[in-house]
Order: sequence, then structure tokens, then C-alpha cells
Amino acid sequence: MRAIANPSFLIHHHHQPAVASAVFRSIRHRLPLLFPPSIIKVNAQSTSTSSAELDNTPTGRSGSLASPPVQLDIVQQRIDVNPPKGTRDFPPEEMRLRSWLFQNFREVSQLYGFEEIDFPVLESEALFIRKAGEEIRDQLYCFEDRGNRRVALRPELTPSLARLVIQKGKSVSLPLKWFAIGQCWRYERMTRGRRREHYQWNMDIIGAPDVTAEAELISSIVTFFKRIGITASDVGFKVSSRKVLQEVLKRYSIPENLFGRVCIIIDKIEKIPIEDIKNELRSAQLSEEAVEELLQILSVKSLAELEEKLGSSVEALVDLKRLFTLAENYGYAEWIQFDASIVRGLAYYTGIVFEGFDREGKLRAICGGGRYDRLLSTFGGDDLPACGFGFGDAVIIELLKERGLLPQLNPTVQNIVCSLDQNLHGAASSVAAKLREKGQSVDLVLENKPLKWVFKRAARINAERLILVGSAEWQKGMVGVKILSSGEQYEIKVDQLE
Repeated sequence: MRAIANPSFLIHHHHQPAVASAVFRSIRHRLPLLFPPSIIKVNAQSTSTSSAELDNTPTGRSGSLASPPVQLDIVQQRIDVNPPKGTRDFPPEEMRLRSWLFQNFREVSQLYGFEEIDFPVLESEALFIRKAGEEIRDQLYCFEDRGNRRVALRPELTPSLARLVIQKGKSVSLPLKWFAIGQCWRYERMTRGRRREHYQWNMDIIGAPDVTAEAELISSIVTFFKRIGITASDVGFKVSSRKVLQEVLKRYSIPENLFGRVCIIIDKIEKIPIEDIKNELRSAQLSEEAVEELLQILSVKSLAELEEKLGSSVEALVDLKRLFTLAENYGYAEWIQFDASIVRGLAYYTGIVFEGFDREGKLRAICGGGRYDRLLSTFGGDDLPACGFGFGDAVIIELLKERGLLPQLNPTVQNIVCSLDQNLHGAASSVAAKLREKGQSVDLVLENKPLKWVFKRAARINAERLILVGSAEWQKGMVGVKILSSGEQYEIKVDQLE
């Protein structure tokens, strides 16, 4: 339905109160749709006709002609100018920073031979509801749409990736190396670097079973850090394997169906007191002995100590040794360290897991990922070896602020074009159009402004040159040019502008 911009205009149109009454009757039942009740005040003023009588006034020519028109006073309420809690606006200065960050995400991904993909922000709720106990279940922005379908704003990108891989089936050749930069939503408690709406950079490798895939992913993140000025003294990676936990649980005959729940409990180890961790593990049917040994294993910080406790033939240890050897080959060994307590909070991880962390300990995890070889089967697909990571935009911005590494990203434009006479606006427009056709950016001054204002604007937007369209020059088919960095000035034919 097309909105009525000015109901009072319709009612006062010409001088026909009868028409006004009819129009009012025809739209009054729709007013709540057009204007919220809180901002509509209806004044029906009449010396001879009550509002009740007005409702019954016939639409033809009648005594209602004597009734004055109905007044609709639209009282605008002041809205809250802040975005919803946990979300952000991106004015130009913030948008420049976001574009810079995303461009680095893209360039690093492409350096490693990955192709960009994306998915809907709105997905089926079932895609994200996997196993009980996952924190993410309680953080979904979910609702029922008008077709009675349960849908959710995506809280992460990996399930959407899994859905797309299943959809593509055998039409794609393995391995897939895909990346995405997408908006995600989680209704969670906000802390520094954690928002309810954020953007996430994901890189995933589907179809590569060897730990070389994880090594490649960590290498890509290290490359990104180096590009933006972050060093190994600022950030490190804690690395472990879910198979370490599996080995301990196997020794105590803990059922495999409890594995995901135990991982979710362990992921809270730095967030809640250790006694609470123990109580939750006991409630997950672990014996006192199993709880104590598990916590001992999780305190291990070196592969040598892990080997003493589990033996050298354990699959987890073989994978981890291989990863650390590859880190030496890549040249990022100083960035990574073993930490058995890293398990990640999502139930689908199956092997190597890792988290990027701030060495000063002021910020939450910067990024995280790992291997998820059995995710596809949870959606009815055939499992494929897979690994990937997620990297949020909010935490890295906080880290860059903390280290004084935020780039100075000022607006830039190649030309600012200004007419010196109101009659020359059309001429200035044609100059701007010619330059834009040649791929040059142009800020066209749209109003009559003094030159002092034009020079200030040129400085604010970092224009490279000022092009002035004056009467005398234009009559000769020329314009004046000033190179703003050097102060050089000259005249040039319009057709020769480059």
C-alpha cells in the first residue's frame, strides 16, 4: 500500500468538507498502519455535527457541507538516535577502517589461493541447533517467519558452509579452499571486543585430511598479522587437539556421546572457577578419578610432558608434532605454543584446535578454529575432512588501538570541480562527467560557495587538484587547474584533462 504522505492535504484539498469527511472515513481505519497511534491526534471540531454523527454522514451532497474539515495533527516523537544495543553504525571514518580491514582479509585469502563465497544472513534455525549444552543455542536471534518456518540470524559461518558443500555435492572438485567475510549475530553478554553483531572472516579447507591444512590456515593468519603490524610478541596461538581429551575419556570408559558436553565444560576453564568446572564434569557422569586426571592433562603446556602422560603412539601427539614441525618450516614456530586446555566451545571440532590470544591478556580470544571432519553428516551429508577458522572484526580493532597501530585513513579524491559563476554549473557538471568517464574521482561543488570554502573542503577530502570553471576560460574551451600539493597553477583545454 502506498503511504499517504500528508493526510491533512487530502482532507483540505479544494474546499469540499463533504469530500473531506468521506476521505477521512476511508482512511481512518488505515491510520494505525500509516502512523502509530502514539503520534496521531484526531481533532474533529464541529458546531453542528458530533464525531459520532460524522461517522454516519452520507458521502453525497448533504448537510455535512456545513461541517468544518477534520484536523489531523501529526506529532512526531523523537527517536533514539543510537543503534540497538550491541550493534554499530559505520559513519565514513569507521567505514574506511572496516574496508581497510576487509581488504586485508581478502588479499591474504587470495595470496593463499582461496576463493570468496557468501551465504544468507538468515538461515534455518535447525542449521545451528546441534547438541545440548552449546552456548550458541542460547545466543540465537531466532523467530518464526510468516510461512511458519523457524529461522535465525546466523551466529557463525561454518554451518552455512557445510550446507553449501552438501548442496554442491560432486559438482565441485576437492580440496575446496573457500573464504568468506560475513555479518554474524549472537545475543550475548557484551565485553570489550565482543558485540551482538559483528563481522567474521572465515577460511576453510574441505577435502584435505592431513595436518598440513591446519598449518596452512595458521600461516595465513600469521601473514595477516604481519601485514597490519602485529608481531609474535603481541599475539600467539594456543594449540591442542580434541583427540587428547578423547584419549583420557577412553581410558575411563566415558561414553562417546558425552564427549561434546565435556568439551563445552572444558572451554569455560578460564571463565569460571575450577570448582565449578569440577562440579559440571561430575554432573556429566565423570568419576572423581577421571575428573582429576583430566584436569591434570589439561594443565600440560608442552608436548614432551604430554608424551610422558599419554605415550608417543597416541594419534593426537603424532598430529601435534607434525604441526609444530610444519610451523618451523613455515617460519612461525615462535607464534605457537601447546596448551592442552584449548578445546573450543563448538561441538563439531574433532582434531587439532587453536586460538589466537593477546599476550598481554587484556582481550578475549582474537580468532579460533580447528578440524571438523564429521560436521557434514550432522546435516545428512557425507563427511569430508575439513578444517577452518573464524576471525572477528571487533577484537582485532581493539588490539590495534591497544598497540597504537590503527592506520590513518583519510578520505581522498582526485579532483574537486567548482564553477565560479552560477551560470556555469552546467559547464562544471560536464567537466566532472568527462573526468568520471575516464575513471577519475570527482567531488563536484553543488552550490555557489566562496573559494575559501572550496579550499577548505579540498583540504578536508585530500583532493589532489582543484579545477575551476570560470567565464573567461570557459569561453576559450579551457579550465583553470591548481595542483594542491605543490601550488602549481595552469590553464588547459577541457578535452586535454586527464
